Amino acid sequence: MYDNPHQPSKYTPLFPLLPLRRLTRYRHTPTRLAPHPPPPFPTDLAAATAPAMAEHRLLLLFLLAVAGSLAFPAAAEIKTESFHEDPRPLITFEKFGFSQSGAVRIVISGAAVSSPVARADPRQLGFFLLSDESLLHAIDEAQEGPSREKRAAATNSGGDDPDGSSSGAGCVLSSPYVKKLFTFHDLKVGHYNKSFPVTRPDEYTLFFANCAPEALVSMRVRTEMYNVNADGSKDYLPVGQAPVPAIYGFFAFCYVAFLAAWGYLTLSRDRVSAHQIHHLMSGLLVARLLYCLSAAEDQHYIRATGTPHGWDVAFYLFQLVKGVILFAVIALVGTGWSFLKPVLQDREKKVLMAVIPLQVTANIAAAVIGETGPFFEGWVTWNQILLFVDVACCCAVLFPVVWSIRSLRETSKTDGKAARNLSKLTLFRQFYVVVIGYLYFTRIVVYALKTVASYKYRWVSILAEEVATLAFYLFMFYTFRPAEKSHYFSLDEDEEEAAEMVLREEEFEL
Repeated sequence: MYDNPHQPSKYTPLFPLLPLRRLTRYRHTPTRLAPHPPPPFPTDLAAATAPAMAEHRLLLLFLLAVAGSLAFPAAAEIKTESFHEDPRPLITFEKFGFSQSGAVRIVISGAAVSSPVARADPRQLGFFLLSDESLLHAIDEAQEGPSREKRAAATNSGGDDPDGSSSGAGCVLSSPYVKKLFTFHDLKVGHYNKSFPVTRPDEYTLFFANCAPEALVSMRVRTEMYNVNADGSKDYLPVGQAPVPAIYGFFAFCYVAFLAAWGYLTLSRDRVSAHQIHHLMSGLLVARLLYCLSAAEDQHYIRATGTPHGWDVAFYLFQLVKGVILFAVIALVGTGWSFLKPVLQDREKKVLMAVIPLQVTANIAAAVIGETGPFFEGWVTWNQILLFVDVACCCAVLFPVVWSIRSLRETSKTDGKAARNLSKLTLFRQFYVVVIGYLYFTRIVVYALKTVASYKYRWVSILAEEVATLAFYLFMFYTFRPAEKSHYFSLDEDEEEAAEMVLREEEFEL
């Protein structure tokens, strides 16, 4: 944001699996991470299990597609998670951008596997890394798997690898396109602790695969994903997010200057013309400043130590505060509260009372998404809640602006003040267009940048969002700065007749 597969009987994909033949034309030459294909099973065993294992492989690779499409790289905090009798065939942990000196460390304790059918083969349960590029090849391989396995069953015979490393035909762990780290066969009394170097720069997702039929897995997992700097220190931020602390720090400084200038206007130079809405806008700047500051500190400590040292609490708190105040300010400015009229209408109050709890819900969802991860069983649900609530907020705050524009059009037909009404309509129409542009850019364009940008440039989407937000604030604060009412709606007297013609032609209909 995104990848949390639920139990097979409850799992509902967010979108249908697209015909993968259409994707092959865009593929590059595959890079096989494993040196050799898996060894064949005995002829009779392979013939008996090939169809079932092929279906199992297709399910696993479909879940991989969902996970890869939804997950965005996160700050790789050192995370610990416990699983108790988990039946999921695939668990997504994290996506991370590695340099040529990256590493993954996995610590497992208390691992146990139970199955009501038969004893599970520990070689069919394990962890692996998979890049987005290899994902397409792995899915394509899974589609072609049944015919290949039938041919192998008819012509080959033999047993497991001498070293016991086989993962079984049809298991994603045996795919040559994944970087298998280890299986449960390598565990010592349910425990494991090892670091794996990643020398090929790319963006990888860490998965756990359970290919054993009806196997239930219990374990406690601690994961660390990092790059090693030239001085030997660990960097827990992905390659594409290395500049993020500096970006947030820079914008925190910008908001300090912004707040100082705004405070001078509202508390000193234009104090007489300042209204309640202007003081609420000051609170918005304070909240945005503290949000950027806490985000910079949060990312800085994660980068250096792998843990936020409590800054994540401040980050989510100020994210909530600035979100609530921002949507409240947009709604109140759209109604003209305090600088045009002293009180709100009932319907405007209802919009405000709807936006505030929606923003609280959206920020709770964002906190759950950020602090858990794709391995959390309700992760996809929380992503859907966040998307729905955010869209609802964006739509709700536009209603007051639309109502103001329509009210002004009705008033202009009776009060005889065409020039003043034209100025008001122009002001609110501009604000309406800019709000839509800002919401569209930060919700759609920024998401597109996250999706299409190379993993080395993930920071570009964060920079674009912060630039757009600062530009929107500058427009809104400048347009509705403290001033006499005539400043907002001033037109020369000789423009009165032209204004009447414009209003008569209804050029301001939405």
